[in-house]
Formats: sequence, structure tokens, C-alpha cells
Amino acid sequence: MSKVAKAGRPVVLSQVVCALLAVPSLAAAAPGGTVVTVAPARLPAISRVDERFQSYNVESVEVTGGNFWAPYPKPGEPPPKPVAGPHGTEFATGAYQRREPLDLQDNKRLRMLAKALGPAYMRVSGSWANSVYFQDDDGPPLAKAPAGYQAVLTRSQWAGVVDFSKAVDAKILTSFAVSPGARAGDGTWNPEGARRLFAYTRALGWQIDAVELANEPNVARPAYGPAKYARDHVVLRELLAAESPSTKLVGPSSTGEAGFKLFPAVPPKEASTAYLLSGEPRPKFDVFSWHFYGAVSQRCKALSRDGRDVTTSPAEALSEEWLGRADQAQRFYAGVRDRAAPGAPIWITETAQTACGGDPWSATFLDTLRYVDQLGRFAKGGVDVVFHNTLAASDYALIDDVTWRPRPSYWAALLWRRLMGEVVLDAGAQQPGTRVYAHCLRERPGGVALIAINLSRTDPAKLKLASPAERYTLSADVLEGRSVKLNDGGLELTASDELPALNAVRTPAGALDLAPATITYLAVPEAGNPACR
Repeated sequence: MSKVAKAGRPVVLSQVVCALLAVPSLAAAAPGGTVVTVAPARLPAISRVDERFQSYNVESVEVTGGNFWAPYPKPGEPPPKPVAGPHGTEFATGAYQRREPLDLQDNKRLRMLAKALGPAYMRVSGSWANSVYFQDDDGPPLAKAPAGYQAVLTRSQWAGVVDFSKAVDAKILTSFAVSPGARAGDGTWNPEGARRLFAYTRALGWQIDAVELANEPNVARPAYGPAKYARDHVVLRELLAAESPSTKLVGPSSTGEAGFKLFPAVPPKEASTAYLLSGEPRPKFDVFSWHFYGAVSQRCKALSRDGRDVTTSPAEALSEEWLGRADQAQRFYAGVRDRAAPGAPIWITETAQTACGGDPWSATFLDTLRYVDQLGRFAKGGVDVVFHNTLAASDYALIDDVTWRPRPSYWAALLWRRLMGEVVLDAGAQQPGTRVYAHCLRERPGGVALIAINLSRTDPAKLKLASPAERYTLSADVLEGRSVKLNDGGLELTASDELPALNAVRTPAGALDLAPATITYLAVPEAGNPACR
């Protein structure tokens, strides 16, 4: 038994990668299912991700308190009373529920769990951030937001964000209010609130590392429009030059395109990122960002006003049609990036099982297979950073927001953080039902880390390795359950409220069985891959 390495400095990419060494994965039908062969020493490098590739969102409404996605009622419970959210009451009855501000300073378990995923980025934004007023004084919190705003962010709440960021090594990405209260009489964006937030952050001895002007402006109601967006971007560029020149300007933070049409109430032209960015002068981004949701949750089924069903189901959760939507969206937005910000890094600043808080099974192991598969696809597809939505709010969170204990996807995220380095390798052509991804092994020059996902619910598969490896297999007795196993042993926090040791099983070279609906991480420290030296 060997213990997985702690996260640390990134693996250095070799200056010479010999493509002639590449041997693609081979697969063949077998009585026991698919057989995939991988030679870790010969996998070529294809891209590199940011050291903070796996990041997360802390929604602004979590920080300020307010109405966020309500938990699904348990059998026999009445639905929660309807309350308004950032989009009014247009969604399903009971979609929202009032929540108190998140305690980012004194929640020790939350800090411990978040720190274990670091270094990361923490995005403090979301639809609610588009109308938040920053109260830049130390007086009592305002009882009501000023006209033109919907919520109030106090100094003490932002200080909690900063303190959390420092403690868990999560650089801050945020966005600003663009609602009527943040505009001058002629409709121009007034950056004064943003300027004060920058100043207060500096006074706390910290910085905002990246900003987006607004959250999901392409589906804003009323419509943002290209002329207004371009004008506001000029103001934001000038603000950054004066207040924080090193801060990255990220955008446009679009969503709902690539053929999915999750927001049929928004006219197609207005929802187009290309249209949004067509104003003059053309917005310029240091980082190109977009949001990915393959569907909306049951809470937002009311969105499908044109009669189309834009939700999904557990039966579809492991299908290529569902999982492949990530590739479809990445290809689409990579094309938009190439035209709007050629060569800019790509950040997916929101993604989860579905929009609107996730479906009930997003908190179960069933969705963990999607979580890992999606990270693998995005890394292979050229995405630099992926922000999961959320760290600890609603059903799609990595951490339960009542018990503050890890959900199944947290454990998968932890193994990713500890094993998967920044250099992405080509593991060869993917086979139906079995997905294999490869990166350089973190902290081990020449080493390789593999992920093998058996997406079949019934059939085993085999992975043939040319090298011995250290195996970490995640499984669940009940796919739609909230318990997860590592190498057939339960995963829980220890009695002293710490993370348990994540111990590997030594696996010799040869055939490795992949049980149905499992995720297997493999560390191959002695691979000797020249792309990983």
C-alpha cells in the first residue's frame, strides 16, 4: 500500500516530446467487455492546463445571504413557499429558498476541505452579483438595498471572502453590479462601487486576481446589447488600468449556446455571444470565459416555454449523448474565442450537472462519473481552468451545505488535485463505454497519471497497462447514493475531523479489471515518459 502524494509544485514539461513514441490506446470487443491498452511511457503531450485548473464558485448570494436554489422536498414534504430570485418568480414554484450568509471565517471544516483542493481560483459571482451594492463603511448593515440594487455586500462579508481566499490558497475572480443602481443618468456604467471594492481589498492586504464585468450578459433581461456592453467594457478597462493593472479581464461569461437553447425566452440573436461582442470598440479579454450546463434542473423546467424539455434524467446520466455535450460546447466556444480573443486562455467560469442548482442526483455518485469525465474532456480540449458551481451550496455542490461533509464528487476532485498534473497527454482514441484520460503525474518527473472510467452500468471492462501502477478506484453500492468507496473501503472524515489517508493498491503490469460504473485513478510513477520530465 502506498499513500498518494500531496499536492505541490507542478511537473515540468519536457522541451522535447517525440511524437514518434506515441502509441494510441487500442480496444477490442471481449466477452467481459471493452479492453483498452495503454503504454504510459509513450503517451505524447497535447496541451497544458493552469495549476489552478480545478476551481470553484462561491456564489455572491452565499456571501450576502438571500434567496438561492431551494433543496428538493423529501417524500411527503410540501414544497417550499415561493420567493423571488434574481430572475423574479419565473421558475418553478419553490425554486428558491432564503439562506443566511455563509460563514467563511469560522467554518473550520469548510476551510479544511477547500484548502485540500488548492491551489485554486474562487469565483464570487453568479446572477445575484449583477445587482449587489457594496456598502463601503463599517456601520450597521443596510436594512434594504439602495434603489436599483437587490442585495448588499458589507465590508465584513467581503473581509470574510478575502480571509478565506488567503487561508485556502484560492485566488479571487469576481464580477460587478451592472443593474440600474450602478448606472449614471445616461445609462453609462458607473464603476465607483467596483473602485471601492478594489480599494478595500488592497486595504486588507490582498488583491482581486481576475474580474468579469457581469454574469452571463448574453442572456440578461432586459437585453444588454452590443453597444452598451462595448461601452461598459471601455470603462472597466480604464478602471483596471488605474486601480489594478495586474488583474486579468475575463469574459464574456456567456452561456446557453452551442445548440442547447436552454433559455428559449431569450431571442436567439440576443443570446448570441457573437452579437454581444459586435459593438465598437470590440471588447478585449485577457481570458475568454463561458459557462457550461448541458441542461437545466427540475427547478427550471418552466424555462421551456416553447414546449421543449430542456431537463435531463438519471437514465441519461452516463450516455455519450449527455456527456458529449461538453465537447460540443467546447468546440463552439473555442471558435468564438478564436474570433473574439485569439490565443486567449479559456476559462469555464461556471459548470455543474445542470443549471439552477442541479437535479437531486447531482449530489450522488452517479454524477461523479460525469464530473471526472468532464474534467478530462475539458483538459484534453484546451480549457485552462474549470470552475465547478458550487463549492458548498445547493444540490450540485462538492460539499454538503448542512453537514459540511464531502459529497461523492469531492473525493474525486481531491484525487484529481493530488494526482493529475498540468501536462495533458493523449491517451488515444476513446472507446464506447470506457473513457481514459492521461496527465503527467504530479510531483513525479517522468511519471504518468491515468483515469479510466467505466460508464457501463452492467458490463465490466479491462485496462491493459504496460507498467505497474498504484490504483485508486472510486465506486458506490448505490449509484444514486451519497456514499462512496475507495478501493472497496468507505470514505469518511476521521474522528478528529480530518481527511483520511487515501491509500492505493499496488497493481502489476497487465490487465486491470474495471467494474461497472467506476472511476479508477492510476499513478504510474516509473513510467519514464519524456513528455513529463
